[in-house]
Amino acid sequence: MKKIFVIGAGLSSSDLIKYLLDNALKLDWTVKVGDLSLDLAKSKINNHPKGLAIRFDINDYNQLKSEIAWADIVVSLLPAFMHPIVAKECVSQGKHMATASYVSEAMKALDAEAKQKGITLLNELGVDPGIDHMSAMKVIDEIREKGGKLLGFISNTGGLIAPESDNNPWNYKFTWNPRNVVLAGQGVAQFIENGQYKFIPYHRLYSRARTYSVLNYGEFEMYPNRDSLQYREIYDLKDIQTLIRGTLRKAGYCKAWNVFVQLGATDDTYKIPNSENLTYRNFINSFLAYDPKLSVEEKIKREIAEANDPVVFEKLQWLGIFEEKKVGLSNVSPAQILQKILEEKLFLEPNDKDMIVMQHIFEYELGGKKFRRKSSMVIIGKDTVHTAMSITVGTPLAIAIKRVLTGDLSEKGVIIPTKPSVYIPILKELEEYGVKFIEEEEIIH
Repeated sequence: MKKIFVIGAGLSSSDLIKYLLDNALKLDWTVKVGDLSLDLAKSKINNHPKGLAIRFDINDYNQLKSEIAWADIVVSLLPAFMHPIVAKECVSQGKHMATASYVSEAMKALDAEAKQKGITLLNELGVDPGIDHMSAMKVIDEIREKGGKLLGFISNTGGLIAPESDNNPWNYKFTWNPRNVVLAGQGVAQFIENGQYKFIPYHRLYSRARTYSVLNYGEFEMYPNRDSLQYREIYDLKDIQTLIRGTLRKAGYCKAWNVFVQLGATDDTYKIPNSENLTYRNFINSFLAYDPKLSVEEKIKREIAEANDPVVFEKLQWLGIFEEKKVGLSNVSPAQILQKILEEKLFLEPNDKDMIVMQHIFEYELGGKKFRRKSSMVIIGKDTVHTAMSITVGTPLAIAIKRVLTGDLSEKGVIIPTKPSVYIPILKELEEYGVKFIEEEEIIH
């Protein structure tokens, strides 16, 4: 019998836990789910005969040590900064670990000891990172095997609202962590395009959005992610002329969001005094020049060009930012106030479905010709529990966990899914869950 300990029963856990329990009887597994909320953990187990639910506190070291000792593999669905706490104890006890998050420096530092102890530390096995790596490497390896030379690679992903649930002016709802959405793009976007390094500072990011069409789902806007350059090494594309990774939103989003960026309303570096007594209107006005003769609406149009667009202004009004409604949060940053305003409007309703859109665009040379190949995936969630985000984050990780426990995935140390031995079987099984890429190719000259 193998024992699996899953830490965290939040948004991304539903499909992972379901997959593990669906396989538990056949493969003789026990799946224990630990969360600060015992009720939440119980709801995910749903009285399954091979499931256990406990209240778990990551800050209780004795409990952490005891539960890791019980398990054969530990799955951390905690916030990314907490993974090293779990990983260090797993390595100390010689237990496998799995997470969907990016490999941190702290995780990298455990590689040698993990190899020495013969254990696997799975990482970057969600959707982004995860499915993006696997689907990209599949095509990259295919092009290389044919003798092609890669010239360009653009990879875009977005967590969005499904068309049938798209019923607000922003064409967007929170399908993931709202705080991450508010803070998205902060820093400097870095990429290479036609052999030239490009850098876009945060205050110009949303005005530099590009447009892409994906299958029959229409047009999407893309803003570049922070560091695309690191993927030259990850994907072994050191000589590539263009490499850009970006985030997708529906058309019109970036121009409207740029109003908040230009205002300073997404800043998370300081606290606003007496914030609980501010109204939403006062909050917006606090970023605008003092002028007793002009309304807040008139001032925002005067100071921020995008706000003069009637479509953009409708989006702003719909959010209620000009209302005399109290913030009601003390000692918070502008970003936290903006998040509260957005959460009141951009929430998933009970019958809503979310959508994950991913598209890779490859340009390569082969036999004296240039080709463009698009590889696109669109997944629509089943409901607000088994969301597209939960399916695409949880299922690849669960498949990888199964392969470690059955001995089919035998690599040791810190692993990301960029090798064929790792990604081919996972991608193949993902197709059974509707996670499939549509390939389109054309000769460009």
